[in-house]
Amino acid sequence: MVRANGAVSLRELARVVQTSEVTVRRDVRALEAEGLLDRRHGGAVLPGGFTRESGFPQKSHLATAEKTAIADLAASLVEEGEAVVVGAGTTTQELARRLARIPGLTVVTNSLLVAQALAHANRVEVVMTGGTLRGSNYALVGSGAEQSLQGLRVSRAFLSGSGLTAERGLSTSNMLSASVDRALVQAAAEVVVLADHTKLGTDTMFQTVPTDVITRLVTDDPPAHDDRAATELQALADQGVQITVAGAAGSGSGGDAAPPGHRPRRDTALPGQRRTHGGGGPGPQALRSAGALAEQPGERARVADLRRR
Repeated sequence: MVRANGAVSLRELARVVQTSEVTVRRDVRALEAEGLLDRRHGGAVLPGGFTRESGFPQKSHLATAEKTAIADLAASLVEEGEAVVVGAGTTTQELARRLARIPGLTVVTNSLLVAQALAHANRVEVVMTGGTLRGSNYALVGSGAEQSLQGLRVSRAFLSGSGLTAERGLSTSNMLSASVDRALVQAAAEVVVLADHTKLGTDTMFQTVPTDVITRLVTDDPPAHDDRAATELQALADQGVQITVAGAAGSGSGGDAAPPGHRPRRDTALPGQRRTHGGGGPGPQALRSAGALAEQPGERARVADLRRR
């Protein structure tokens, strides 16, 4: 399955072989020892320093609860009447479903899935790029897509990717996708990266957004044993990226007590973080406070207070 798709989730493996995820995790560890694959959080990929891009069906089953929580929080950054660009990806598709509830938006995208999620939204204008359809992720790529973005200016860009490291920033496995993502970034005053913890510390072939261009990262809370993700988050914060962590979906109502060991929710920058992408105060488009988010039904968001290692 890894050879065919480039990546596979533990949940899907357990379903296919009809056993538990605990058993699958043990077997994947043994296969990694033989050099047949590399383990990733929640799944496995082809061996090697750079991961190959998996198809949309595989991506859509990875970290689904985390992507939902990330999309909920990212949508809270958007105000009525804004103009934004949204790149291709399964996490950005979840974001688009929530943007459909915000009136007066203009959303520019190269993703058919994002456009479909917004197609019947009231008072949301969707602007699609030109380009050539890339079937593996339902995105428009190529010179047509890039040229249609020239001269465009919006408040912020929401992008996802295959991997994120403090050293190289956001990256993807496809050259054409990377080129369009760079054009989307050029059109935005701020860049917001949506990446669940499984992508932290993962490096892929083509850089899309350097770390010093990323304004904010919206991610989920890494598991307690995930030292790599926690270390990467701290390194990103040290380089000035604002880190915003969303709680896992389905963990109860906003009034529930926080899980053991979790700090109170608050909206604050980690040491060394940029407050904005180009100077000045946060302004009207600043992140809503975590306290306000907690008062909204279904919102389970908080900003992580990471400990320095």
